[in-house]
Amino acid sequence: MVNPKLGKSPDGKDMHYSVGAIIKIDGKYLMVNRLKKPLGYACPAGHVDENETPEEALLREVKEETGLTITKHKLLFEDYSHGFCSKGVGVHYWYVYECEAEGKITLELDGAKSIGLYSKEEILSLNLEKPSWEDWFKRLKII
Repeated sequence: MVNPKLGKSPDGKDMHYSVGAIIKIDGKYLMVNRLKKPLGYACPAGHVDENETPEEALLREVKEETGLTITKHKLLFEDYSHGFCSKGVGVHYWYVYECEAEGKITLELDGAKSIGLYSKEEILSLNLEKPSWEDWFKRLKII
Protein backbone atom coordinates (compact mmCIF):
# COMPACT_ATOMS: atom_id res chain seq x y z
CA MET A 1 0.00 0.00 0.00
CA VAL A 2 1.26 3.47 -0.89
CA ASN A 3 1.51 6.01 1.93
CA PRO A 4 -0.82 9.02 1.83
CA LYS A 5 0.71 12.32 0.80
CA LEU A 6 1.72 14.09 4.01
CA GLY A 7 1.99 17.82 4.58
CA LYS A 8 1.66 20.35 7.37
CA SER A 9 -1.48 22.31 8.20
CA PRO A 10 -1.27 26.09 8.81
CA ASP A 11 -1.03 25.39 12.55
CA GLY A 12 1.91 22.98 12.01
CA LYS A 13 0.04 19.67 12.47
CA ASP A 14 0.57 16.63 10.24
CA MET A 15 -1.95 16.68 7.41
CA HIS A 16 -3.07 14.27 4.70
CA TYR A 17 -4.46 15.31 1.33
CA SER A 18 -7.79 13.75 0.37
CA VAL A 19 -10.32 13.71 -2.45
CA GLY A 20 -14.08 13.33 -2.44
CA ALA A 21 -16.50 12.61 -5.29
CA ILE A 22 -20.09 13.83 -5.33
CA ILE A 23 -21.78 11.55 -7.83
CA LYS A 24 -25.46 12.03 -8.65
CA ILE A 25 -27.27 9.26 -10.53
CA ASP A 26 -30.96 9.52 -11.46
CA GLY A 27 -31.44 12.39 -9.01
CA LYS A 28 -29.84 10.56 -6.07
CA TYR A 29 -26.42 10.79 -4.45
CA LEU A 30 -24.01 7.87 -4.21
CA MET A 31 -23.11 7.31 -0.54
CA VAL A 32 -20.88 4.80 1.24
CA ASN A 33 -21.42 3.72 4.87
CA ARG A 34 -17.83 3.47 6.13
CA LEU A 35 -16.33 0.65 8.23
CA LYS A 36 -13.19 2.62 9.11
CA LYS A 37 -12.65 6.05 10.66
CA PRO A 38 -14.10 8.45 10.00
CA LEU A 39 -17.34 6.52 10.43
CA GLY A 40 -20.68 7.40 8.88
CA TYR A 41 -22.13 7.92 5.43
CA ALA A 42 -19.97 9.82 2.97
CA CYS A 43 -19.47 10.21 -0.72
CA PRO A 44 -16.69 8.09 -2.23
CA ALA A 45 -13.42 9.52 -0.93
CA GLY A 46 -9.89 8.74 0.12
CA HIS A 47 -6.30 9.81 0.52
CA VAL A 48 -4.10 11.22 -2.19
CA ASP A 49 -1.12 8.87 -2.26
CA GLU A 50 2.48 10.03 -2.34
CA ASN A 51 3.51 11.04 -5.91
CA GLU A 52 -0.15 11.17 -7.01
CA THR A 53 -2.17 14.17 -8.19
CA PRO A 54 -5.63 14.85 -6.72
CA GLU A 55 -7.20 13.96 -10.08
CA GLU A 56 -5.35 10.62 -10.19
CA ALA A 57 -6.47 9.90 -6.62
CA LEU A 58 -10.07 10.79 -7.51
CA LEU A 59 -10.17 8.32 -10.41
CA ARG A 60 -8.49 5.58 -8.34
CA GLU A 61 -10.58 6.03 -5.17
CA VAL A 62 -13.91 6.07 -7.01
CA LYS A 63 -12.96 2.93 -8.94
CA GLU A 64 -11.76 1.15 -5.77
CA GLU A 65 -14.76 2.12 -3.60
CA THR A 66 -17.59 1.92 -6.12
CA GLY A 67 -16.48 0.06 -9.24
CA LEU A 68 -17.45 3.13 -11.30
CA THR A 69 -15.28 4.93 -13.82
CA ILE A 70 -15.25 8.74 -13.70
CA THR A 71 -16.10 10.17 -17.12
CA LYS A 72 -16.20 13.86 -16.17
CA HIS A 73 -15.21 15.83 -13.08
CA LYS A 74 -15.18 19.42 -11.88
CA LEU A 75 -13.49 20.72 -8.74
CA LEU A 76 -16.17 22.26 -6.50
CA PHE A 77 -13.93 23.45 -3.67
CA GLU A 78 -10.85 22.85 -1.55
CA ASP A 79 -11.11 22.88 2.26
CA TYR A 80 -9.44 21.84 5.51
CA SER A 81 -11.19 19.32 7.74
CA HIS A 82 -10.41 18.16 11.27
CA GLY A 83 -11.14 14.64 12.49
CA PHE A 84 -9.02 11.51 12.69
CA CYS A 85 -8.83 9.10 9.78
CA SER A 86 -7.94 5.40 9.70
CA LYS A 87 -4.27 6.42 9.51
CA GLY A 88 -4.47 8.52 12.71
CA VAL A 89 -3.92 11.97 11.20
CA GLY A 90 -6.31 14.68 12.43
CA VAL A 91 -6.13 17.28 9.64
CA HIS A 92 -6.95 16.79 5.96
CA TYR A 93 -6.80 19.12 3.00
CA TRP A 94 -9.67 18.14 0.73
CA TYR A 95 -10.35 18.44 -2.98
CA VAL A 96 -14.08 17.85 -3.50
CA TYR A 97 -15.32 17.18 -7.01
CA GLU A 98 -18.66 16.92 -8.75
CA CYS A 99 -18.41 13.83 -10.94
CA GLU A 100 -20.17 11.91 -13.67
CA ALA A 101 -19.47 8.19 -13.77
CA GLU A 102 -20.35 5.03 -15.64
CA GLY A 103 -20.34 1.32 -14.89
CA LYS A 104 -21.90 -1.00 -12.34
CA ILE A 105 -21.89 0.04 -8.69
CA THR A 106 -20.09 -2.51 -6.51
CA LEU A 107 -19.35 -2.57 -2.78
CA GLU A 108 -15.74 -2.48 -1.55
CA LEU A 109 -15.96 -5.06 1.23
CA ASP A 110 -12.77 -3.94 2.97
CA GLY A 111 -13.87 -0.37 3.68
CA ALA A 112 -17.65 -0.15 3.67
CA LYS A 113 -20.76 -1.67 5.25
CA SER A 114 -22.98 -0.61 2.36
CA ILE A 115 -23.23 1.56 -0.73
CA GLY A 116 -26.35 3.08 -2.24
CA LEU A 117 -28.13 5.96 -3.90
CA TYR A 118 -29.98 8.38 -1.63
CA SER A 119 -32.31 11.31 -2.24
CA LYS A 120 -31.84 14.62 -0.43
CA GLU A 121 -34.67 13.63 1.92
CA GLU A 122 -33.09 10.24 2.67
CA ILE A 123 -29.69 11.83 3.33
CA LEU A 124 -31.25 13.89 6.13
CA SER A 125 -31.91 10.66 8.08
CA LEU A 126 -28.41 9.18 7.57
CA ASN A 127 -25.61 9.32 10.10
CA LEU A 128 -23.30 11.45 7.94
CA GLU A 129 -19.55 11.52 8.46
CA LYS A 130 -18.83 14.48 10.70
CA PRO A 131 -17.70 17.13 10.37
CA SER A 132 -16.70 16.93 6.70
CA TRP A 133 -19.59 15.58 4.67
CA GLU A 134 -22.32 16.93 6.91
CA ASP A 135 -20.84 20.46 6.63
CA TRP A 136 -20.19 20.20 2.90
CA PHE A 137 -23.69 18.92 2.10
CA LYS A 138 -25.07 21.94 3.97
CA ARG A 139 -22.69 24.31 2.16
CA LEU A 140 -23.73 22.88 -1.21
CA LYS A 141 -27.44 23.02 -0.19
CA ILE A 142 -27.84 19.28 -0.70
CA ILE A 143 -29.32 19.10 2.80
